[in-house]
This record gives sequence, structure tokens and C-alpha cells, in this order.
Amino acid sequence: MFFTYLRRELRRRRKAALVVASGLALGIALVIIVSSVSSGMSKAQDKVLESLYGLGTDMTVTKAAAAPGSGSGRPKFEFDAKGNDDDSNQSSDRVLVQGFQTLASSTVDTIGKQDGVADAVGGLSLNVMKVDGQFKRGEFRQEGGPAQGGPSGPGGEGGSTQPQGEVRGGGASFDVNSCTVYGTDVTEQALGPLTSSKITKGRTFKASETDAEVAVVDSAYAKEKKLAVGKTVTIHGTEFTIVGVSTADSGDAAANLYIPLKQAQTLADSKNKVTTVYVKASDSQQIDHVKSTIQKNVSGTTVTTSADLADTVSGSLSTASDLASSVGKWLSIVVLTAAFLVAGLLTSSAVSRRVREFGTLKALGWKSGRVTRQVVGEALVNGLLGGVLGIAVGLAGAYVVTTISPTLTAELGSSGGGMGGGRFMGGPGGPSASRTLDVALTAPVSLSTILIAVALAVAGGLIAGAFGGWRASRLRPADALRRVE
Repeated sequence: MFFTYLRRELRRRRKAALVVASGLALGIALVIIVSSVSSGMSKAQDKVLESLYGLGTDMTVTKAAAAPGSGSGRPKFEFDAKGNDDDSNQSSDRVLVQGFQTLASSTVDTIGKQDGVADAVGGLSLNVMKVDGQFKRGEFRQEGGPAQGGPSGPGGEGGSTQPQGEVRGGGASFDVNSCTVYGTDVTEQALGPLTSSKITKGRTFKASETDAEVAVVDSAYAKEKKLAVGKTVTIHGTEFTIVGVSTADSGDAAANLYIPLKQAQTLADSKNKVTTVYVKASDSQQIDHVKSTIQKNVSGTTVTTSADLADTVSGSLSTASDLASSVGKWLSIVVLTAAFLVAGLLTSSAVSRRVREFGTLKALGWKSGRVTRQVVGEALVNGLLGGVLGIAVGLAGAYVVTTISPTLTAELGSSGGGMGGGRFMGGPGGPSASRTLDVALTAPVSLSTILIAVALAVAGGLIAGAFGGWRASRLRPADALRRVE
């Protein structure tokens, strides 16, 4: 009897049911869209951070660059014409540690033994400058620091070539080429700079190639310099064979070229030195504890976590994320509250218009509880219908956002001590101010979001039923007679 009456009343009052369901659907759809966009924002930020850290890295340990003027000064290149010729074709290059002061390689083992650390891997970030051309007798001195590969240094803009410098004591025609090189621990490639890229051609390093003259080249740099697997590239007189081409998963690569760590240490005359230690925590919930432990036990270092990096993200990604998490959340709450309230009032109003019907049913022997259950049942079905409509509209909205994939800009500023193994470095002079990445926004809808939508639909139906049931429970058989009169 319950379901027969329920089906008949819902069919007879389709318009009223659709109005109530539509109101609930609007609120539920908004919740789904806001939740999916917020999830997309979170994924976009994770993608940005992965492009800096690489997969599996929870924090990096570095040592801040020396203050200006405390080092050996600008790199100096000297060229002298040979014999009696006025001009001479010459070439000279310099390999410089990039961005940070070096740490002893033993620091990697020390950090690896700290409480809460699952693994630690070292890396050495280098900047290579090469000057070649025709020079008259004189001296070339680089001005303004080495050519920079964009705002991010090691990965910035593929290490573009920028002529810089001057010749003193004679004229010259020359080119200045700059590239970034990262020394990678080939025995532990689950951590380190290469984890932010994937091998798209050739292969990665073999664990046995700790001192081999092999290299992996970033795809953007390979395209610029017309490099490919099997070709060679010369760094400071050493010829490296390219065994693989890597492509950054997001943003810029960590470096133009990757070589075994031991080779990088030899080229930079930095034996047993690293600039960055990549750290993986044994428990992601204890990252702050691990950070404080390292800072306490390994003096003179700066520990940077992904949360520290996240705090430096600004631009449209940050703005949109703030809107989705604050304005979007409160807007969803307001709309849902209004939808529940309107559904309740409409249900109560519908009961008032059915006074004669319910009064007659009570006169025929229906008890108040049975009438209330009937009203709640109708409201619950309306709520579920609103949930179905809301989920459909919400999924459609999320699909539209994902299809359009609006581009958001993430501006990454320095947090002081250094970021993600040199990815923010603008050269040996110190960190650059910022770096910009473009990220496509998606709106993934998770199963938990769908379940929340269903729960909201049921809650909306129950709230509306509570309004209507309360009104129905107050009706008496005499009310039907008064309505007839």
C-alpha cells in the first residue's frame, strides 16, 4: 500500500516534485563542481611541486650560497693569440657549482641515518660556460655572472645561449654558450633530479655506470642543439655519449644534461661534494619531525619540504585555489542550506494543500505515524531524484572544465634557503627571484565526491520530509471537514 500510494502521488504531483528536486540538484551540483575543481587545483599544485622535487622526494637538504663578495669573484677567461698571428681561433670553458655551497658526500650518509629517513641521495648541480671564437691578444672577462638558463637556472628555458662578456686589450668575435649539468647518483635513481622527467628515447643510466662518460639530455635542449641518442657532447674536454633523452613531466627540466655524479664531481673539481641531498621520509605524516631532526643533527644546512615550496606558489593557480577552497566552499554551504530550506518549505506547503486528503485518510483510520511516513517517503524520493539530477549536472560541469582545461600560471618564488636542488637557482651568484610555470586545470571527480552527493541528496530528502511530516502530524480529521466547508 505504501509504495502504491507513493507512486500514485509522485506521478500526480510531478511538477511540484521536479521543483523540489531541482532546488536540491542545484546545491548538489555546485558541491560536486567545487569539490572537483578544488581537487584539480590540488593536483595542479602537486604537479608543480613534482616538477621541482621529482617523484618520491619529501624534502631537500642544501647549504645556502655564500654571500656576494665572499667567493673568488667572477669567472675569468684568458685568451692569448698564438705565434705572430693577430687573430687566433680559441675556445675555453668553465664548470661552476650552481647556486649552493657544496656539502661533503658523507652528509648524504649522515642524513640517511636520521630517524624517520627512508632514503637519501646526493646530486651536484653545475653550470658550464664555453667561450669560443676569434680573439686578438688580450683578456676576456665575463661580466654579470654566467649566462642564465631562464629564471629557474638549471632547468630554465632549456638553458638558452646568451653571449655575455667583453675583451680587454684587443678586439674579438666570439660566442658564449651556457648549459646546466646535473650530477646524478646512478645507483639510486628512485630519488634525485631525473625523477621529475621521463625517458622518452634511449635509456636511463645503468647502476654500473658510476664513472662512465655517458649522459642523458633534456628533450628541449636536445632539440635546440640538435642532439640525439648516440651523439656526443663535450664538457670541459671530456666527451660524453648520449644514451637517452628525457622529457620533463611538468614545467622545466632540472638540467640540460645529466651525467654520473662522480663525473660531475671530477669536472667541477669537487671530489666527494654534492649541492643537494634528496630525502624520502619513511612516513609522510612525520615530515615535520624528520625536518626538525635533520636541522638539529646536521648543522649548517637548510631543509626544504614540499609544504615550504607550496607556500611560495602564487599567481593565478594560487588565486583560483583560494577561491575554490574559501569562496567556493562557503557558496556551496549557502546554496545547500537554501536548497534544503526551500525543499522543506515547499514540502510543508504541499502538505498544507493536501489537508483534505490527509484529514480524510485519518478519518478512515490512518494514524499520524503512517501519514508522516508517507510524506517522508515522498520527500526522500524527491531528494534522491534531486541527487541524480545534481550528480548529472555536476559531472557535466566537471567534464566541461576538464575539456576546456584553462591554463593557470604558477609563480614560484624563493623561500630563502634554496629550493628543490637548484631548480630555482639563477647562477652561482645566488637564487633568482621567481620562476613561472603554466599548468592546465582539470576537474577530476572522485568516488568519495559522488558518495557525498548521494548523502546530501538523502539528507535533503529527510530534511524536507521532516518539515512535511511535522505539518502532517498536526492534522486532525476535523481539518478535512473545515476545508470542505
